[in-house]
Amino acid sequence: MNTALPPMAYLISRYPAISHTFILREIQRLRTLGHTIFTASINPPDRGVEAMEPYERQEANNTFFVKAQGAWGALTALLYWCVKSPLQLAQMVGAGLGMAKAGNRLYGLAYALEAALVARWMQQHDLRHLHVHFGNAGATVGVLVKQLIGCHLSYTIHGPDEFDDVPGQHLPLKMQQADQVVCISQFAKGQLMRISRPEDWAKFQVCRLGVDPAQFTFTARKSANTTTKLLCVGRLSAAKGQVLLVQACAQLRDQGLDFSLTLVGDGPDRQRIEQTIASLQLGSHITLTGSLNQEAVKAHFAQADVFVLPSLAEGIPVVLMEAMSSGVPCVSTPVNGIPELIVHDSTGLLATPGDVDSLARQLTRLIQQPQLRQSLADAAHGKVLADFDLIRNVARLSQCFTQAQRVAA
Repeated sequence: MNTALPPMAYLISRYPAISHTFILREIQRLRTLGHTIFTASINPPDRGVEAMEPYERQEANNTFFVKAQGAWGALTALLYWCVKSPLQLAQMVGAGLGMAKAGNRLYGLAYALEAALVARWMQQHDLRHLHVHFGNAGATVGVLVKQLIGCHLSYTIHGPDEFDDVPGQHLPLKMQQADQVVCISQFAKGQLMRISRPEDWAKFQVCRLGVDPAQFTFTARKSANTTTKLLCVGRLSAAKGQVLLVQACAQLRDQGLDFSLTLVGDGPDRQRIEQTIASLQLGSHITLTGSLNQEAVKAHFAQADVFVLPSLAEGIPVVLMEAMSSGVPCVSTPVNGIPELIVHDSTGLLATPGDVDSLARQLTRLIQQPQLRQSLADAAHGKVLADFDLIRNVARLSQCFTQAQRVAA
């Protein structure tokens, strides 16, 4: 373990969070490689500590929550920087107002206040490197922190949300201000190249996310002629396409196929999903569980025959990697970075995005062909081991950080 590595800060919009468990795993692995990492979260965790696993609770207890500092904390930070670096503070506040969301200068002021708090926290812990996951508001705060204290600034860019509003997210400016940009897919890198200056391209490095294969048990699925268990895990939102999946299930039922579907997750689209299930009279086929922790999700992987994620927009979902590591063949869509993980008819099946008929056809193939399910599962497991191994990929990320920190020094 290299104890000479300088400490660094991770800034996340919400941490810990069920949807960001992969960030927690990344941080844990970096620490085992010798990195000292302090965590900050703009927003509070997505649930109370009593509902967290012990390792999540420990992270929450050691995380700096920016908004929790309140008005007094923000005022204290502003006064500190007024005395210490008044010119830099004025310039930073001006930049924050210029990066206001939808032209609302109150957003810009809020970003500046959050940046003052993060910068003060970083100085208290002698942190000179700030890494931000996602290119949204947290990255805006990161730009302002760098302007105030001149830290090394890096991002992990996921997509697709960052690419939906390039001007509103000030993404070209963020690429200019960054010292280093980690892209989770080649697709994300290409999108950043499209909207940034060629002189910024050298900052972009593809470093994929991953799963620890040791945390998942690869199990061959039984091919007995029983009910085929479909599983979908993800936030219940329009972009995840669960309503389309419910509609596809109506086609499966009408074909006389024997199946069940479990939807794991919660979110803003839950009511619409429930209404669709009721209107199509699929209540006996579909179960909604709400949000579940990692261990409960693993239990569902162990029981599932097919995993399906009919997303309209994604980066490269870690949940697909988890399903593939568990031996569950996957059906998804060829959006953004997913084809870098799932090759159609090789490591999984891909349905046309937004096309219920296409989705139903791919699911029908897997329900009717147990041998295809097994061949896809075997190939998918090999794909994860080759390209999406968390241990190997975080080691590469560590090298990226270490090289950048040595250059900065």
